[in-house]
Amino acid sequence: MLARILLLVALLLSPVAMHAEGTTAEQNGFASRLTIYLAKGAPDACGPGCDRWIAIEGQIDQEAAPRIRRFLAGVKDTQRPIYFHSPGGNVDQSYAIGRLLRSRKAIARVGRTIVTACATGTQVDAACLKLKNASGEVEAELTTYHAMCNSACGFLFIGATSREVAPDAALAVHNSRLILQFHGNPPPAVVAEARRRPIASGQRDRTAFIAAMGISRELDDLIGTVKYESLHVLTRAELYRFGIDTRPLAETTWKLEKEARPFVRKYAVMKKENDPSFRMMEWRLSCENRKRVPLTFAGEIDEAVTGKSTIQIAADAEADKQIGGSALRSGKYEIWRDSIDPDMIKTLLASRALHVRQTMLMPDNKTDTTKFDIDLTGLASAWTQLKSSCALSALNPISPWPATVPNVGTAPPAAPSP
Repeated sequence: MLARILLLVALLLSPVAMHAEGTTAEQNGFASRLTIYLAKGAPDACGPGCDRWIAIEGQIDQEAAPRIRRFLAGVKDTQRPIYFHSPGGNVDQSYAIGRLLRSRKAIARVGRTIVTACATGTQVDAACLKLKNASGEVEAELTTYHAMCNSACGFLFIGATSREVAPDAALAVHNSRLILQFHGNPPPAVVAEARRRPIASGQRDRTAFIAAMGISRELDDLIGTVKYESLHVLTRAELYRFGIDTRPLAETTWKLEKEARPFVRKYAVMKKENDPSFRMMEWRLSCENRKRVPLTFAGEIDEAVTGKSTIQIAADAEADKQIGGSALRSGKYEIWRDSIDPDMIKTLLASRALHVRQTMLMPDNKTDTTKFDIDLTGLASAWTQLKSSCALSALNPISPWPATVPNVGTAPPAAPSP
């Protein structure tokens, strides 16, 4: 976690020493030392045409910056994206790494790298860490679900020039903590000065770094309001407003969910027109029967709006073939569902984007139309997995939804580590 623990061993006016806080990272599924390695996945694993990336994960330790610098010096492809999954750690090291990433014009994303050869259920045992720390690429999968870049990791992240936080990942911040330990019985004025100077210096360093990275001062102000014992997960509106992730539409990849009745799912969040807020959406393709495949869409709506909504969908491989209809309202969501034929499935799998047109008929008979595209990259691979899973599963009722996107709200996706 973002920890600037200043341990002052004061024999009256002895000098101040700076230390990173002791960690329980391993207890929370993180290595106690920042790890960096090259990973290779399936086609389009890290985006269209991308199957190789750099993984940076674990606790940011006191020797992390020189180690990361040496590693990146040997990676000539500066366009290879870097995926972060870290609870935080040493602040000064995070500033140094952030500046290094800025000099490389790095591409940063929040995501977990799952190394295929590691034992099931762990990515931080000795054998897995040895594999990650060896030279060369490792075969792996990527997921943004429950991935996090918390505390000091955020300073690494904003150092990059291109930054993406998926709708189901989290970037979380909090204030630093100061611990003072004195030997002897120094005067109150000495204690007060020992406290004031490092706090003020730390705040100045943080303010200067955030400003140098071109991020809004609002982020610095927010960090100052969040207690060290807490974490604030940045909302999509904050990510956008602070200049961290300025995409008006952010999406996850298509992912197979192996439940009683399997399905493939994608989350997306889209900025409302002329409005600072974002709308969450979810798309699902479910197990097919012999002739039809259920396709479902759910999206957040303004409960105060009483108009009726219709949705029209076409894929770019055959734009004149459209499906759609009226959406049903359910609380804060609208839900549209249809069963599509095998030809439409083939069209989806041959396409790069789904063109969506949503029309709201208002009570005064005026219409409000929104158009957007949903990326279909990776759907073909997920669809193949779905068909295999469906063949092995009973067609039980599908799980309740719309699901809650993990980082919507203020709770972090996993217990923070110090």
